[in-house]
Amino acid sequence: MSTLYLVATPIGNLEDISFRAVRILQDVHLVAAEDTRQTAKLLQRFDIHTPSLSYHEHNKLVRLEQVLEALKEGDVALVSDAGTPGLNDPGYELVRAAIEEGHIVSPIPGPSAPIAALVASGLPTDAFLYLGYLPRKSNDRRRVLKRVADYPFTLIFLETPHRLMRSLQEMLDLLGDRPVAVGRELTKLHEEIYRGNLGQVIGHFTESPPRGELTLVISGKTAPAERWNEERLSAALKANIISQLSSSQLAAQLAEQSGWSRREIYQQLLKIRGK
Repeated sequence: MSTLYLVATPIGNLEDISFRAVRILQDVHLVAAEDTRQTAKLLQRFDIHTPSLSYHEHNKLVRLEQVLEALKEGDVALVSDAGTPGLNDPGYELVRAAIEEGHIVSPIPGPSAPIAALVASGLPTDAFLYLGYLPRKSNDRRRVLKRVADYPFTLIFLETPHRLMRSLQEMLDLLGDRPVAVGRELTKLHEEIYRGNLGQVIGHFTESPPRGELTLVISGKTAPAERWNEERLSAALKANIISQLSSSQLAAQLAEQSGWSRREIYQQLLKIRGK
């Protein structure tokens, strides 16, 4: 049987393509591409003349049979616009169908924005959860964030520039002021990885609105230190009460540090502000 190659392509810098990826793209008899116009630039850059066929989110079910028919004639490569195909890109249905037809499915590893951001984040890499793009609607985003709020491992999300600030604010509200790294335009000319706590990152991007593709890497929940006594909590609340944080934001931030629940901190804060 033929082989379906899942070929990772550069996420920005064309020099990141592997020698093996170039050879595979030259040797297969068809390239199934998320966007043939985008892929044409890559093929031209490396003098590859293999025919291509569009295979994207809106035609993947229609094209599925065509790609399977092509596999009967020889090897096929699947590529996305950038990065590893199948991660937030079409591919899952094709991979399953190719396996069921008895074809070999072989990954050609290479660039991946989530992994690149993770290893450069400075956050733990031994256990992590990749969640792709957060939902567009606030209620749906908050539902996802609440579900993972107590997970102890590093969280990875993708986000768009126009939704970044809302997502960061909701993360601060629901996860607390955790360490985060935001990777922007990774491997490209204007690459930036900004690291800090969520509150700091919000301040940074308020002053410098983000552009380009964004990957967020967020610390998992860590076990709090010994629970603060009431006097220490009260002192911390009084010290922060003049900040611009809302009561819920301040409660979420101190919950991470103090061992008190957000509800308990919020009640203490109301007592202080009521005096």
